[in-house]
Amino acid sequence: MAQTMRGLNLFIANIRAARVGEAERLAINKEMANIRTKFASPNLSAYDRKKYVAKIAFCFIMGYKQDLGHMEAIQLLTAQKYSEKQIGYLAVTLMLTENSDLLRLVVNSIKKDLDDRWDVVNCLALQAIANIGGDEMAEALAPDVHKLMISPTSNNFVKKKAALALLRVYRKYPQVVPAQEWALRIISLMDDPDLGVVVAIASLVLTLAQDFPEAYETAYEKAADRLHKLVIGRHYDSRLYDYYKIPSPWLQVKLLKLLQYYPPPEDTAVRRMVEQVLATLLEMQEIPRSVQHNNALHAVLFEAINTIIHIDARSMLATQSAHLLGRFLSSKETNVRYLALNTMAHLAARAETLDPIKKHQNTIIMSLRDKDISVRRRALDLLYSMCDVDNAQVIVGELLNYLKIADYGLREEMVLKIAICCEKFATEYKWYVDTILELISAAGDYVGDEVWYRVIQIVTNTEDLQAYAAHTCFNYLKSPTCHESLVKIAGYILGEYGHLIANEAGCSPYEQFQALHAKSNFCNANTRALILTTYIKWVNVFPEIKPQLMTVFDRYRHVLDSELQQRACEYLALAERPEDDDLLQTVWDEMPPFPERESALMNRLAKKHGDTGDKRTWIVGGKEAMKDAQVMRMKSLKRVTTNGTPISSPARTRPHGAAANVPNGTTDIMAALAGLDMSGGPLANGDPTPVLRTPDVDAKYQKLLYSDSGVLYDDVQITVSIKSDYRMSHGRIRVFFHNKLPTPLDSLSTTIKSGDHDHLTFDIRQIPTTTIQSAGHTMLEVEFECKEFFNQSPTLHISFFTGSMSTIVLRLPVVVHKFFEPIQLEPQDFYMRWQKIGGPPREAQVFFPIALNKRGDVDALAQQAIITGARIRCLEGVDPNVVNTVGAGVIYTSATGKAGFLIRVEPSREEKQCRLTVRCTSDTFAPSLMEYIRGLLMAK
Repeated sequence: MAQTMRGLNLFIANIRAARVGEAERLAINKEMANIRTKFASPNLSAYDRKKYVAKIAFCFIMGYKQDLGHMEAIQLLTAQKYSEKQIGYLAVTLMLTENSDLLRLVVNSIKKDLDDRWDVVNCLALQAIANIGGDEMAEALAPDVHKLMISPTSNNFVKKKAALALLRVYRKYPQVVPAQEWALRIISLMDDPDLGVVVAIASLVLTLAQDFPEAYETAYEKAADRLHKLVIGRHYDSRLYDYYKIPSPWLQVKLLKLLQYYPPPEDTAVRRMVEQVLATLLEMQEIPRSVQHNNALHAVLFEAINTIIHIDARSMLATQSAHLLGRFLSSKETNVRYLALNTMAHLAARAETLDPIKKHQNTIIMSLRDKDISVRRRALDLLYSMCDVDNAQVIVGELLNYLKIADYGLREEMVLKIAICCEKFATEYKWYVDTILELISAAGDYVGDEVWYRVIQIVTNTEDLQAYAAHTCFNYLKSPTCHESLVKIAGYILGEYGHLIANEAGCSPYEQFQALHAKSNFCNANTRALILTTYIKWVNVFPEIKPQLMTVFDRYRHVLDSELQQRACEYLALAERPEDDDLLQTVWDEMPPFPERESALMNRLAKKHGDTGDKRTWIVGGKEAMKDAQVMRMKSLKRVTTNGTPISSPARTRPHGAAANVPNGTTDIMAALAGLDMSGGPLANGDPTPVLRTPDVDAKYQKLLYSDSGVLYDDVQITVSIKSDYRMSHGRIRVFFHNKLPTPLDSLSTTIKSGDHDHLTFDIRQIPTTTIQSAGHTMLEVEFECKEFFNQSPTLHISFFTGSMSTIVLRLPVVVHKFFEPIQLEPQDFYMRWQKIGGPPREAQVFFPIALNKRGDVDALAQQAIITGARIRCLEGVDPNVVNTVGAGVIYTSATGKAGFLIRVEPSREEKQCRLTVRCTSDTFAPSLMEYIRGLLMAK
């Protein structure tokens, strides 16, 4: 550009040569007049247009407002030469704002450049979108930016710029980005082999996950997997992404922060992976070789410690972290001390005990006097968070001493935190009153109304405290200087409880009146109005000073303030009424106790802690303050077993016995069961996500209901097969994914969801790899536990990328009869148990219609095949009617134990009805078993 635009270089040289501002302005005005003339010429060449727009852009950068060149810059956007287009985008980005009317003329040009095959042109358009923005531009171009970001043909640097442009658009205009709809495709880019792309995508996901935690929940597993590859596997190009031998610290910090926006991992495989990464990062104790190395090292280390605390503050890793933080508190570097104090406040918010933090109490108190105000703020937060009943008096005393010399910008927050600590951890009411009044006396101008309101409420509701509070307030009134907030408290408390100290030496009614009235002359109208109310109370309890009080009322009748004047007139009228008037006794009665309510101090403090960047995953204020925040967080994050629910490891038991016997005459049980539609009734899945339902998929699913292995899904891209093993109340399923394509299958993501998550829990023992090579396979291993009787089978959500994003939702063949065990009984044993179990509530019976076969008979063999396939033993020789079926089995649940059950199926050809009777040793299982077995038989 310097060689082709010589005139621009000369112009810049002349501007720089100007020795005074006036000469500079004259040179610029002269050139602008010349440019205006040139623009009016119809023979303006593309080269001249580019040169003159560049000069205008330079003057704009110098701070001179320009009213010309806008249309010429927009025309340059449509140029074919890159140099002209580049100058056009530079000028448009500088001179147009998001509210400019000319933006409508730019949108089409940018949209065309986003579709251009030249990558550098795409980047110019993306930079303009990110820098200019605008509601209309964002709404029109957000889909194109997303398309460019996910396109497999886009270069890596285009994907990075597209991700950051989309992030910029979302932050300004979140309503134009369908974040939930795009979630799976955006998350899949976290598996991109280029770490630069992953860094940009991580920034986008980190922001979107804060607003849509449920939609972006699968990013947790992706983040854990990528961290494991970075830190443990070292799968990256060390020449490009090693920063002082730290693998991509920026990406590590973003991924670790993302982990903190979700509850701790419940799947064993994911948790083991995360803990291995965190343990490795915690051992990263190198001696920094430079400032840059030091910053990168501590950025990753402190974020890892925050993640450890978030996952489990009671773990061994958390104990090691607390020890490290104690060392960092005494660091010579300001940044390290700041991070140590901030992270230790996080530990205080989640730890079961504060003992590891209390060891460093003196060091933390000394941090209040650090030369850096940001460190002093974090020290205040930590002292507030670690305060409890044992150390409250020490911490509050130190804060009061420091309050007198604290920064003015810090005092209001300190006052709130001191007041809250006094209220929450006071063991003696007298200490509470003394401390709060000392606080108001030391920093009255920074004490909000909430503080003295709360003092009044506590004193009113605590009878043992009233006399002491009245005496203490009176002593403050007698001092030469007394803050107005103290006058308000003293006025209220003496008005209500001044009579409790009236008989003490030096506290007579007249002395109380003199002390309060002397301070009233220096107070505002609101305070004097409160004092007038105190006086009317005294008219009743202190008749000896009634003349002085009447004089005050009479004088206030003539003040200019309407509120004071009205009060004085009304109080004077009341004071002049007869003493036996019932109205006076009602007015002069003591205030009743206040109803228990939430402290307004906490709400005031919450407003002081407004976040300006990423949302915090913890709250300053210790463990109690975290409880409400966690409840609100879990409400926003409806994480209902998306990655499993916590279950204990199943005990290894002996395998089941031989397969259930096939009834005589039935040579192929699967043939007898073929064609059954198990989609309705008790097997319907209540998950709102649409489940893939085709005849072929349904047939495979129904077949697997009565088999331990087989194919669940098959198409031209992928085959999903299952092997399962059930032992009592536990079941283990291995899901195999086979890539049938000639190219790799990328960004494989699997999620299991259960509608009956309280009754059927699961734990993912092994997660599949994210990439499957051609003809390769990977495995997902899941362990299920039947806690209670359940009706809904879980679903498996599969997403993968093969040129485009594919999503499949399949039903897993995990149904309640998988946890049955067939029992062989002799006829006499069956009758004995049948009689022993008895009738209701352990018996359930139902009639339901049945269909006859083509010959008009009951299909008894198919009926027996269904019952046998459901792991219920069909007993022979029990019922003399060969059409009837009698069975026995046991259902295993971990919550209530095992329960034996007996069934009797009695079909009637004449009535085309069937009677099903179920007797169970458990009162609660009999109706559920009856409904479930009826659903199986009716599906025939």
